[in-house]
Amino acid sequence: MSLLMTMTNLVLLLSIFTLFVQVFSEEAALGPNVVNVGAIFSFDTINGKVAKVAMKAAEDDINSDPGILGGRKLSVALHDSNYSSFLSFIGALQFMETDTVAIIGPQSSVMAHVLSHLANELHVPLLSFTALDPGLSPLQYPFFVQTAPNDKFQMIAIAEMVSYFGWAEVIVVFSDDDQNRNGIIMLDDKLAERRCRISYKATLPPDPMAKRSDVLKELAKIQMMESRVIVLNTFSKTGLLVFEVAKSLGMMEKGYVWIASTWLSTVLDSTSPLKPETANSIRGVLTLRPHTPDSKRKRDFISRWNQLSNGSIGLNPYGLFAYDTVWMIARAVKLLFDQGSTISFSNDERLISLTGMDLNLSALSIFDGGKQLLKNVIETKMTGLTGPVQFNQDRFLINPSYDIINTVETGYRQVGYWSNHSGLSIVPPETLYGKKPNRSSSNQHLDSVVWPGGETIKPRGWVFPNNGRELRIVVPNRVSYRDFVSVVNGTNKVQGYCIDVFLAAIKLMPYAVPYRFIPFGNGHENPSYYELVSKIAAGVFDGAVGDIAIVTDRTRIVDFTQPYIESGLVVVAPVKKISSNPWSFSRPFTPLMWAVTAVFFLIVGSVVWVLEHRINDEFRGSPRQQFVTILTFSFSTMFFSHRENTVSTLGRLVLIIWLFVVLIINSSYTASLTSILTVQQLSSPIKGIDTLISSSEPIGFQIGSFAERYLAEELGIPKSRLVQLGSPEDYAHALEKRQVAAVVDERPYVDLFLSDRCEFSIRGQEFSKRAWGFAFPRDSPLAIDMSTAILALSENGELQKIHDKWLSRSACSSEKSEDEAEQLDLQSFWGLFLICGIACILALLVYSLLMFRQYSRRSPEELDSTNRNNSFSARLRTCLSFIDGKVENSKSSSKRKRDSMHSDV
Repeated sequence: MSLLMTMTNLVLLLSIFTLFVQVFSEEAALGPNVVNVGAIFSFDTINGKVAKVAMKAAEDDINSDPGILGGRKLSVALHDSNYSSFLSFIGALQFMETDTVAIIGPQSSVMAHVLSHLANELHVPLLSFTALDPGLSPLQYPFFVQTAPNDKFQMIAIAEMVSYFGWAEVIVVFSDDDQNRNGIIMLDDKLAERRCRISYKATLPPDPMAKRSDVLKELAKIQMMESRVIVLNTFSKTGLLVFEVAKSLGMMEKGYVWIASTWLSTVLDSTSPLKPETANSIRGVLTLRPHTPDSKRKRDFISRWNQLSNGSIGLNPYGLFAYDTVWMIARAVKLLFDQGSTISFSNDERLISLTGMDLNLSALSIFDGGKQLLKNVIETKMTGLTGPVQFNQDRFLINPSYDIINTVETGYRQVGYWSNHSGLSIVPPETLYGKKPNRSSSNQHLDSVVWPGGETIKPRGWVFPNNGRELRIVVPNRVSYRDFVSVVNGTNKVQGYCIDVFLAAIKLMPYAVPYRFIPFGNGHENPSYYELVSKIAAGVFDGAVGDIAIVTDRTRIVDFTQPYIESGLVVVAPVKKISSNPWSFSRPFTPLMWAVTAVFFLIVGSVVWVLEHRINDEFRGSPRQQFVTILTFSFSTMFFSHRENTVSTLGRLVLIIWLFVVLIINSSYTASLTSILTVQQLSSPIKGIDTLISSSEPIGFQIGSFAERYLAEELGIPKSRLVQLGSPEDYAHALEKRQVAAVVDERPYVDLFLSDRCEFSIRGQEFSKRAWGFAFPRDSPLAIDMSTAILALSENGELQKIHDKWLSRSACSSEKSEDEAEQLDLQSFWGLFLICGIACILALLVYSLLMFRQYSRRSPEELDSTNRNNSFSARLRTCLSFIDGKVENSKSSSKRKRDSMHSDV
């Protein structure tokens, strides 16, 4: 009996042991009952406080549904780094020792760079929605995942806002840490793509170590600078300190523009109500907030927030990203289990070899499923509180977008959105995702903005720097044509037409412009204008005032104002007056034109005679009579007074075309002769620029003018033919002594030169249309405002008054040569002669075919008489006799019959 009981107990113990082994094996296969996740934040910050509540809510929601992790519990352990990088590192090591599958955080990019190396080695994914440094590359840090939009997109949004409002320069103030520094580098690149730039970078100690004295020092420098557009990229404590100091310095008043990164929107969302002094210091600022589309889940979560947080802090978008990040990890872990993997860790052989040290590094183990978990995270496709959550091939969240917020007296108002898909808009980005992207400037819109100082008009964005520096305006120190611009000998005073235009425009500017003129040139010869313009592009001078031609290669390096005077190149050559003579009537046409016209009179007369003489009695008679008829008919058509009537259709057609040609020739001759007899004529072998190009004679140009380069590079004239001339006296001497055939110069100079030198004249038409303007550095706002002032001068007549003061001359006008009537040559009429010639040829061909047909259809009697004498001469005489024979025209025959009947009666 005892043996039986012993055997029964043994079987029972064996069954219990077997069951225990089975349960243990299943548990080992399924993994632990708790999934450990770590979180490293500074929980005294706004985002730290919000993230703590949101992550706890996500943990509770996940654990309340056993189906998510198969009955396991998710445990999110929190570690407060308290702004300390050292404590962040210690917290990460502690998590690595406790079989943690993933870490949320760290909060700062500084620690993200450090901890990512640890995560790479131990295969523990790091997920952060606040360390958004553009420099955290997934290639270098494969186990680091950003679960909120990368700061790269925030910087693109700011650059597009700057470009949208038309500002060319900005000043940036930023905390000198990895995230903010790399964000500014990205902003610089994106501004450069839009032809904008950062003019000054003010660095502050990393948040929250910046002191009031640090901020005051930098803002005092900025106050003395030109740009008034300031971008503030930092965190909340430093950011609010900057605005507090700026308010005390008067930098939150009219004229300033402040754009803050997303830190300010977190303050607005999570700190309510703001202190009155804080609200006053940030009024008129533009800021960004990560955009999260509206949804029922989001609204439900917002309604729970006060209960979750006990009213301690307001919800901002980073709280939503924190909630979604926890769910992202939970879904990835669930998928890991579904894929048949377990949560297991193995020792790192490299760390075991260091057991002799006191650091207990052997406690750090490698997460065996870390790579698969990371893959599951990256391939996440879910809809969270922040909307669709999915990563693209660059491991950025798809469709990054921001709300654009304007702080006002009553709080803040939304003025638009920015998305990587459609740029700036006033409609939610999610409504545009189904449409084709359109980033053109005409499609970018924002609502009205209230700027610092309560202004609703967009600030200009710059002022003249309040540092006592005047604009350095360079003026060419000319030695010729000093009416345009000149330096008074022995003084620093400048005067002239161009200077008066500039001074008049300055008076119309909407703001004061401090400046001083700086002469450019040695005073012995005109300076090089290409060198002068290059000095502006190099930053040596702030602008140039003078007779500066606007040419293509100069516009590539500087900006010009609206032109204030037209200026094109013209040719000046010696001329002599042509006096009237008995043969003036022949001057309208060239000799070749006269000869061709006379020949065509004879040709047309002969053709009409050929077409008419067989059927028209007026073209018949003795050879002498017919020859006289041809001559009289031909030349009488010049006056439309020919008495011979044409009967044949071909003859009438040729005559109609010829009379049209005669009408054009008569009209042209009359107009040209009238001009010759009423306008003083000036003669020169130089007819214009084409004459100079085709010749090999030397050509003069003004020293420093763009004419030299234009003649050589654009027109292909060898430089050996180009002669430098320094003054009007040099022009006159070179032209009189035939040292140059002509001078090529700009029209305003030539008008002054010809005002008292009537022995020279402009030949041909003005070519190479140009104009003069004032030059400023690229993207200088002065160029735009000065152009507006020049247009106002033109409209109110002041520009013409200045012109009349300096440039009006009455002694000798160059305009007389403009009315010169050139001789009409064959080139002007060859088309008419060609038409007439073709008409004559076609008429003769048709006539010949008709004659051949009639000749081949002669009567049998005529054929018999021809066949009796088959010699060539006989046949030729017969043919000519047929051609010359008289044929009765039906109309003339009928007329003669009627006349005969009348006479019989």
